[in-house]
Amino acid sequence: MGGPVRSGRPGAGAGGAVRRGVPAGLLVPALVGVAFLLLPLVGVLARTDWTSLLHHLTTPQVTQALRLSLVVSGWALLLSLLMGVPLAWLLARVPFPGKALVRSLVLLPMVLPPTVGGVALLLAFGRRGVLGPWLESTFGLTLPFHTAGAVVAAAFVAMPFLVISLEGALAGLRPSLEETAASLGAGPLRVFATVTLPLLAPALAAGAALTWARALGEFGATITFAGNLPGATQTLPLQVYLLLQDSPEAATSVSLLLLVIAMAVLVALRGRWTGGAVREARATPPEGAAAAADPAGFADLGAPEEGPTLEKPPIRPGAEVGAGPAPAPAAEESDLRAELTGYTRFPLTAPAGTTIAVVGPNGAGKTTLLSALLGLTPRAHAEVLLGGRDVTRLPTHRREVAWVPQDGALFPHLSALANTAYGLRARGVPRAEARRQAREWLTRLGVGELAGRRPAQLSGGQAQRVALARALAARPRLLLLDEPLAALDQTTRARVRHTLRRHLAGFGGVCLIVTHDPVEAVSLADRVLVLEGGEAVQDAPPAEVTRHPRSPWVARMLGGNAWEGAAGPDGTVELAGGGLLTTAPGEAIPPGPGAPVLAVIAPEAVSLHLARPEGSPRNVWAGTVRELTAVGSRLRVLVTSPEVPALVAEITPAAAADLGLTDGTRVWTAVKATEVTVVGL
Repeated sequence: MGGPVRSGRPGAGAGGAVRRGVPAGLLVPALVGVAFLLLPLVGVLARTDWTSLLHHLTTPQVTQALRLSLVVSGWALLLSLLMGVPLAWLLARVPFPGKALVRSLVLLPMVLPPTVGGVALLLAFGRRGVLGPWLESTFGLTLPFHTAGAVVAAAFVAMPFLVISLEGALAGLRPSLEETAASLGAGPLRVFATVTLPLLAPALAAGAALTWARALGEFGATITFAGNLPGATQTLPLQVYLLLQDSPEAATSVSLLLLVIAMAVLVALRGRWTGGAVREARATPPEGAAAAADPAGFADLGAPEEGPTLEKPPIRPGAEVGAGPAPAPAAEESDLRAELTGYTRFPLTAPAGTTIAVVGPNGAGKTTLLSALLGLTPRAHAEVLLGGRDVTRLPTHRREVAWVPQDGALFPHLSALANTAYGLRARGVPRAEARRQAREWLTRLGVGELAGRRPAQLSGGQAQRVALARALAARPRLLLLDEPLAALDQTTRARVRHTLRRHLAGFGGVCLIVTHDPVEAVSLADRVLVLEGGEAVQDAPPAEVTRHPRSPWVARMLGGNAWEGAAGPDGTVELAGGGLLTTAPGEAIPPGPGAPVLAVIAPEAVSLHLARPEGSPRNVWAGTVRELTAVGSRLRVLVTSPEVPALVAEITPAAAADLGLTDGTRVWTAVKATEVTVVGL
């Protein structure tokens, strides 16, 4: 009861430490700055004649100027939208020479003195300007000293607010959302209308509000370019300028009206323009709370798998794997034939019903392969036949290829049900039928009770299953999964992997899964495709890749020791890092002496000793323990040696205790010649 008590007041903890540490040298000028900005507003409020406020605002001159300001600002907003939205799209999405110059031109009216802007408009659109005579002779359009001129002046000054707001939102929009929508069968217009525009709506509304407010308050460019004509160009700011000379009290009242409008716009935006944090109504639940947030639960998914197995469990139609309804076929029987060129360069063929795990180090070309099959990258090109149909020159939305990126790319503005039905609706399925099928798929994947939730209300595992349901419901001929389980914790990953394996059983097309997880590679796939540097170095069943990996990276991914070298005489291997490795007597090392080979040693085949062992081991080296890592119920011990490359041994904790192993312990490592597997590279 006498322990320390934490303060519950705001600012306690890290935030409070920051506040307590603010130096007076910064705090005082900051407060002066706030006062500097606040005092003019206080002055307006203090000098307003509140008893005459309504009278001042309802005089014929003021009401006429207000109506004109609303008309001018409304047309200026429309003009800004017509030009600003495409311009923002161009700046955010299209690389072209001179983009920095164009962006500078967009920003120029924000830093240019308004009167200078008015002069520039006169020199461009005036009767003696660059375009003015042509506009007047061709269209009979005279801009200076007309209402149209006031609209142009207001749009010139205000449009940058719209462009900047929208460009930032477009640049921050995840491309995977639009690409996923296209892979589900949505054409460009549908993608824009159903994904891009809804996600841009807040930024568009914020930019439009700021543009309208800036146009409403424009003064300098308007009076210079359009003049001060009552009923034609005399807007409310110009009316304030005139009233200051004849009736300062009325000018203060009208200024208060403009001030209230400006503040109302800023309050309505709630920090969207300034970048202030906007709290989500519901935060994404942590993975640890997945069970509480998932009414459907994981009860029907079986126990999590532990460690890779050599053979893929039987998952073809008719096999009993897990509980729940049997999966429905997701597509017509479709084989895959592809010829890849560019960064990825190899042929790829697979019969219908095949699942291929694509593995390799970072930069090997895994994601490029998927993007090439989708037709979404210039780095590689794929000639693709699906079920005998050439889809090479078809756009993404007509290829019948569904893609699930690593983050799932669920559309945040749609519910889980609407997300799942998206591909069906894009392919013309009626709404009611699409929702019925979508609900069935969500139920199959154990998230049927979450159909009404938005992605922000789902845990990582739930969101990933919704993304899988959406892809399968679209009935693609080719299913591409880019590390679909990478963002999940170990427990959730095992459960979702079990679900995915069960539902790939009935998939009639071809599925490619990019993964760095050996468990996923050997438990989900019929074949493992190993990429390095954009080339396929191995394409074989999981058991073959496990026993005879042809890539050091894959051997290490599977937990083995992989040493590169050259075949020597009498079944020896001359290691690239120095040293000699002896293999079983009489073993033929393909393709012959001097050829590059890879020697693979399982960690459990490495024995550790405190003294040099005697007897049968042919490969014995002295070394030093550098790292001990717990893996399940065993310990992995990293041993470095001046004689050979680093070696990993796997032993029991009891054996480690008997040997007294710690970081820095001197040990001897031993490997029997019969435990060395050598494959040609």
